[in-house]
Amino acid sequence: MCEIEERLLAAGLALPPPLKVPAGIRLPFSEVRRCGQRLLISGHGPQEPSGEIHASGKLGEDLGIEEGYQAARLVALSMLGSIKRELGSLDRVARWVRVFGMVNSSPTFCDHPSVINGFSDLIILLYGEARGMHVRSAVGMVQLPFNIPVEVEAEVELRDD
Repeated sequence: MCEIEERLLAAGLALPPPLKVPAGIRLPFSEVRRCGQRLLISGHGPQEPSGEIHASGKLGEDLGIEEGYQAARLVALSMLGSIKRELGSLDRVARWVRVFGMVNSSPTFCDHPSVINGFSDLIILLYGEARGMHVRSAVGMVQLPFNIPVEVEAEVELRDD
């Protein structure tokens, strides 16, 4: 078992299966795309352990900061699952480079960074500061697909094979 998967297990966490896309929905893009030593990762939302979409609403109306933080952690697990399926091992990530976090928020909600911290904190916990620290944006959106509370896209640098 790789180092990152051992840390996941020690934290009591598990990667979800591939996303179960709702009937009638077409997603004509790749979840991840290799570009040399970089891996570009499409926007991911939170998933239930079953692979279903975790659609729970809007921050500032339906959800509080802690619920948003937990949803952002689910996004990190979803993204790690996609990375593992693409690379075979989460240890192939040399470092996290960039994270763009989007929060489904009411017009008056303005604590987007605290929500996206759920994603960042989990990545740094698993990869350590040297490999997990990244640049980041955390912005509010009027709506996200399927009424998910958080969506994150990212870029990582890969280790040499």
